[in-house]
Amino acid sequence: MLPLQLLRDESERIAQALAKRGLDAGPMLGEILELDRERRKLQAELDETLAEANRKSKEIGELFKTGKAAQAQELKEESGRLKERSKTLGEALNQAAEALQEALYQLPNVPHQSVPAGQDETDNEVVGQGGTKPVLPEGALPHWELAGKHDLIDFELGVKVTGAGFPVYKGKGARLQRALIQFFLDRNTAAGYTEVQVPHLVNADSGYGTGQLPDKEGQMYEVQVDGLYLIPTAEVPVTNLFRDVILSADQLPVCYTAYSPCFRREAGSYGAHVRGLNRLHQFDKVEIVRVEHPEASYKALETMVAHVKGLLEALQLPYRILRLCGGDLGFTSALTYDFEVWSAAQERWLEVSSVSNFEAFQANRLKLRYREGNDKPQLAHTLNGSALALPRVLAGILENYQDETGIRIPEVLVPYTGFDRIDS
Repeated sequence: MLPLQLLRDESERIAQALAKRGLDAGPMLGEILELDRERRKLQAELDETLAEANRKSKEIGELFKTGKAAQAQELKEESGRLKERSKTLGEALNQAAEALQEALYQLPNVPHQSVPAGQDETDNEVVGQGGTKPVLPEGALPHWELAGKHDLIDFELGVKVTGAGFPVYKGKGARLQRALIQFFLDRNTAAGYTEVQVPHLVNADSGYGTGQLPDKEGQMYEVQVDGLYLIPTAEVPVTNLFRDVILSADQLPVCYTAYSPCFRREAGSYGAHVRGLNRLHQFDKVEIVRVEHPEASYKALETMVAHVKGLLEALQLPYRILRLCGGDLGFTSALTYDFEVWSAAQERWLEVSSVSNFEAFQANRLKLRYREGNDKPQLAHTLNGSALALPRVLAGILENYQDETGIRIPEVLVPYTGFDRIDS
């Protein structure tokens, strides 16, 4: 959520910046500023009415002390009307404040100056790449056929138990999945991230804190009877550990990593591009989250990008890095880099990570601040990234590492799997 004072002071600049998203923000900003003026007007009227009521109360006391009961009674009637007026104003103020808050929730983050203008993923910029695309043997298979051939993943069994998009990993497929999780966590902790285990369900306040709510796309699974949501990413509970927290400046940066299953409805996703592991309703992911001083957050973003790049290079997967354009940028992000791995059998790029700087957007919602010395607390910056999301990494390994007789295991994973090949 953008700070209200910033919107008051720089509404024209913000409208111009939001145009990178393809958004005409002028009407939204106008509504927000009008609601802000109405709220401040009501607050001033309420303050004046309450002050007048207090003055009347003191006068009534003095009149009773001096035996002027009749005059005191008249003032009591006036005081009663003032109290009713203050009650009415208080209700109107609450309604205005709620309307203002709701309007602020609808306004996305301002893109960083380096974000290119654009409408969709076709306008994203390729800013880096590495690895070599493999030459596959004749008759190479896509990962969903490899998974069936070697009894690694049973997609139909998942349909029986739950529904489409909930695969069952079996045997060496399950061990390879577990190996990837442990490998990512070990690399993350070695890089200075503290591992945490967090709840897989969150309350509405947590959803609002990191920007998943209001949930415009309806992509979160909701447990309505308890008012809870299954997490779409570990970012949500990990970042919310700092909701309503004031850190000291010398505590920054805070760096956490967490593994979790992730749950996404992915409503409206159909077609061949979502086959197999390409898009799931439940999947595993290892996340990295940072809370940073504003002056250090973009340097931290570079560090996170380099870290994710190192994970893919260790797995020897061909990858590319994209800087997302305004039209493809997430609602809460100021700048995002996507990582994609090459799916050799499908001959297409698959997203495996998004690394983002949210600047103070989430922190403002969370009331996450830091204090330097005795200075007034300031909003911190939050960042997060996938390090890494497993399904498409696993798809990339199965496809890129297949040979004439089976599937090789990346060398760095062999100590975790206990085997170096998957053969028929």
